[in-house]
Amino acid sequence: MKQIDGTSLLVTISEDLSNEPMLKVWALDKSDKKTGGPKCLSSLSIQNGRKQFPISAFAALDNLSQLAVGFANGSVTIIRGDLINDRGAKQRTVFESEEPITGVEFRDGPTTTLYLATTGRILTLTITGRGQGQPAKNLDDHGCGVGCMTADSDSGDIVVARNDAIYFYGVNGRGPSYAYEGPKQLVNVFGTFVGLVVPPKTDSGSKPGVLRRFVGGQTSDIYKSSTFALLDTDLKYVAHTETLVSQVRTVFAEWGDLFLLMLDGKLFRYHEKTLSQKLEILYQRDLYVLAINLAQRAGVDNAQRNTILRKYGDYLHRKGDYDTAMQQYLKAIDNTEPSQVIRKFLDSQRINNLIEYLEELHEHDKATVDHTTLLLNCYAKLKDTAKLETFIKSGTNFDLETAIGMCRQGGYYDQAVYLSKKHGENDRVVDILIEDSKNYPEALDFISRHEPDVAYPNLMRYARVLLEQCPSETTQLFVEYYTGEFRPRKDVPLIVTQAPTGGAISAVQNLASFIPLPYLQSTNVSTPVAPNNQQAGLVNGEVTDPFDAEAPREYDIPKPRTAFSSFVDHPDQFIVFLEACLDKGNIEEKDTIDLYTTLFEVYLRIAASKTGPEKREWEAKAKSLIDGQDISMDASNVLLLSHLSNFRDGTVLVREQQGLRFDIFRSYTSAGDTAGAIKALRKYGPEEPQLYPAALAYFTSSPKVLEESRGELDAVLKKIDEDGLMAPLQVIQTLSTNAVATMGMVKKYLSDTIERERKEISNNRRLIESYRSETDAKRKEIDELGLKSAVFQTRRCSACGGSLDLPTVHFLCKHSFHQRCLNQVGDADVECPKCAPTNNNIRAFRKAQEESADRHEMFQDALQRSRDKFGTVSEFFGRGVMAAPAVE
Repeated sequence: MKQIDGTSLLVTISEDLSNEPMLKVWALDKSDKKTGGPKCLSSLSIQNGRKQFPISAFAALDNLSQLAVGFANGSVTIIRGDLINDRGAKQRTVFESEEPITGVEFRDGPTTTLYLATTGRILTLTITGRGQGQPAKNLDDHGCGVGCMTADSDSGDIVVARNDAIYFYGVNGRGPSYAYEGPKQLVNVFGTFVGLVVPPKTDSGSKPGVLRRFVGGQTSDIYKSSTFALLDTDLKYVAHTETLVSQVRTVFAEWGDLFLLMLDGKLFRYHEKTLSQKLEILYQRDLYVLAINLAQRAGVDNAQRNTILRKYGDYLHRKGDYDTAMQQYLKAIDNTEPSQVIRKFLDSQRINNLIEYLEELHEHDKATVDHTTLLLNCYAKLKDTAKLETFIKSGTNFDLETAIGMCRQGGYYDQAVYLSKKHGENDRVVDILIEDSKNYPEALDFISRHEPDVAYPNLMRYARVLLEQCPSETTQLFVEYYTGEFRPRKDVPLIVTQAPTGGAISAVQNLASFIPLPYLQSTNVSTPVAPNNQQAGLVNGEVTDPFDAEAPREYDIPKPRTAFSSFVDHPDQFIVFLEACLDKGNIEEKDTIDLYTTLFEVYLRIAASKTGPEKREWEAKAKSLIDGQDISMDASNVLLLSHLSNFRDGTVLVREQQGLRFDIFRSYTSAGDTAGAIKALRKYGPEEPQLYPAALAYFTSSPKVLEESRGELDAVLKKIDEDGLMAPLQVIQTLSTNAVATMGMVKKYLSDTIERERKEISNNRRLIESYRSETDAKRKEIDELGLKSAVFQTRRCSACGGSLDLPTVHFLCKHSFHQRCLNQVGDADVECPKCAPTNNNIRAFRKAQEESADRHEMFQDALQRSRDKFGTVSEFFGRGVMAAPAVE
C-alpha cells in the first residue's frame, strides 16, 4: 500500500498465491455509491509470467505513470499507463534474476532510473530516456534484506541498510556510508534522519543467511521485542533509540511526523524536538561538538552559535584543556563578554592563552582601555619585545593613550615614541624623549623637524632642560625661531660633485669628508643631479646646505620677552640669543627696549662675577649700550640696574643724559668720593646752581672732607654770594651744623656780605624817603582839587589846536576842548581824551591786582621759583594779596 504525496490517491496491491496480484488505485476523497467506501479509480492484475511468487518490493512515481513491482523469484515488472483515469496500462518484465528482489526505488529526472536490490547485489536500470533498453548496471556486489532499501526524496539518493552500515547510492554509484552494526529489518528517511528498525535477536543457526535477509528472520519465542533507532548520518550520531514490545510492521512519515505501525495494530507517532530542546539535551551530555554542528546545519545566527561555542569552551576549561577552550572562546568572541573569559585565564601559567585572546579582541575592535593595558602588561611580564613591537606596528585597533602609557611605564620608550610618531602625537614624542629616555639631542632634532606651530610649544615647554643638556644647539634653534629664520629640518643625502683630480683638491675633499653635516642621516655618495647647488654635499670641495636655498616659512614671530625665562642660569647662551635678536633688526620699539635692558642686565651680572680685565671688559660692553644721545632703554631701569650692580659709570652716564646732575653729585657725596664730587661740581655747577649749596653742606660735613676740599670752599662761597644762591643766614646755619668750618674760613665772605647789605639798606632808605615825599605831594594836590577852585588859562583846544570859543569843556587835568571836539552825545560822563589811555591802564592794572589777590597759587608758585623770597613776598604784599577783604 502506498499513498501518493500531495494527493488523495492510494495505491494498494493485494496478492493471493492462487491468483495474480491485483493493483488498485483508490480516490480517498471520493465515495463509492454502492459501498460507501473510497472510490476505486482503476484496477490491474500484475503479471509475473504466471509464476506464483510473492511480491517482495513495490515503488511508484508520484504521478502514477510508472510503477515497479519486485517478486521473490528475482523478476521486476514495470507498469506504464494512466491508472488514475483508467485508460489502460502496459506491463513489461524488465529484469530477471536468480536472487529474490528485496527493494525497488525510482529516481526521476531527465532519465528515469530504477534502482534494484537483491539479496546479493545493487543494480540500476534505465527505463525511460537515454540508455533505455540497456542491461541493468551493477552498482554493488552486496545486496540487502526486504524493507532495507528506501529513497531520500530531498537528495534523490537511495539508502540501503545492511548489517554493518548504512549506504547511500547516487547517480554515479555508491556514495558515503555510515557504520551502524546489527541486523536491520526496516529503513526509512525522515528529513535529516534515517529510521532503522532492528529485529529481535534470533538463533543464528535456524535459517541460512540469505533466506533470513529475505524473510526478515524467525521470531524467537523469548525475544519478541524490536528496536527502533533514528540516526543522523550527516552529523553521525544516534538521535533516538527505543525498544518496542512488539515488532514493527512498517514505518512511514506524514504531517511532519514519523509513524510506526506495529504487528499488534498499535501506531506510534514520533515528533521531532525543537532545536533548542535538542541543544539542551546535547549540553546535558557534554556533546558540544555535535551541538555546534547541529546549529550550523540549522543555520542559526551568530549569537546563538557563539553561545554554544562559549559553553563548549567552559566545558573544555573545566577539563583542563585550556588551549582548545581558548580556540572556542576566540570563535565566539563577537558575542562574548570579554571579562568572563579573561577571569578564567588570569593565572600566570595561562598567560599565553590570555595574550592570544586579548590580541583577538583588538583584531575585532572590541578591546577597551583595560584590555590594552592588560595585553601590554602581559607582554612586559614575558619581556616579549618582539611581540610588543609586532602588536604596535600591526595597525591593530587599540586605545592609543593606554598603549603609550603602558610602554612608558614598562620602559619600552622606543615603542612609545614609534606609536606617538605614527599617530601624530608630536607633543607626546617630545615628552617621552626628554622625560623618559633622556635622549635630549633626538628630542631637539625632532622639534626642529616640524612646522613652527608645532615646534614652538614644545621648545618652550622644555627649553630649560634642553639648554642644560644641549646649550649650543638649543640656543641656535631659539635664535632661528625668534629671528624669523626657522625652517623645518629635513634628511638629505650627502652628494659630492666630480672635481678634477689633483693633490690640493683631493686634500680638500678628504678634509671635507670629515666635516659633519647637521641632521644628516644618510652617507651615500653619488654624482649630483639637482641644479643650483640645492642639494647638500661637497661642491668643489665645499660643504653645501640645501636649507640655504629654501625660503623661511612665514609664521608669527613671538615677543623676545617670552624666551627670557628659559635662559635662567644660562647667561652665556642668553647673551648669544639677545645679541642675535638685536642684530636682526626690524623689531618693535618696545621689544628693542626689552632686549637692550635685559642684555645690559646680563652684562652687569657677568661683570659682577669677574675681576680685573674681564670685569672691565664686561663693564665696557654694558657702557656701550647706554653711551650716546638716544639709548633704547628706560633711564629708571638703567639707574636701578647700575645701582644694584654698583656700576657707577652707568649711573653717571644715564643721569647726565637725563639731566639729573644733582643726582650725580649726590651719588658721589653718598659714596664719600670728594674728588668725584668736586669734578661733578665743576662740570655741572654752571648749569645746575643748586649744586653749590649742596657742595657747601658736603664740604663742611667732616674734617676729612673739609681737608680734601679746602681749595674749593672759597670758590663755592664766592659763587653762592655772587649768584645769591643762599642768604647769609642760611650759609651761617649750614656751616654751623657740623661745627667743622671756622670763622677764619668765612671771614672774608661775611665782611663782604655785611658791607653789601649795609649799602643796600642805605639805598632802600633813600627810596623810601622819596616815595613818601611823592605820596604827600599827591595827597596835597588831591585835597586842593576838592577844596579850591581851579583856574583855567588855556586858550587853545587840546584836540584841534584852534582858539577856544564857547561852548568850551575844561578838565581838572588842565586840558581844555571845544565841546564839538569831544564827540560826546547826551549827559554821559566825559573823560579827558588826552588822559584817558593812562587812566585806563591804571584801572586795568588795579583790576588785575584785585583779581590776582585771590589767586594764592600764583603767589606760591612765584615764591617757590624765586631766589629772593622776601622780595617776592613784598611784591605780592604791595599787590594786595595779603590785604584784608573789604566789608560791604
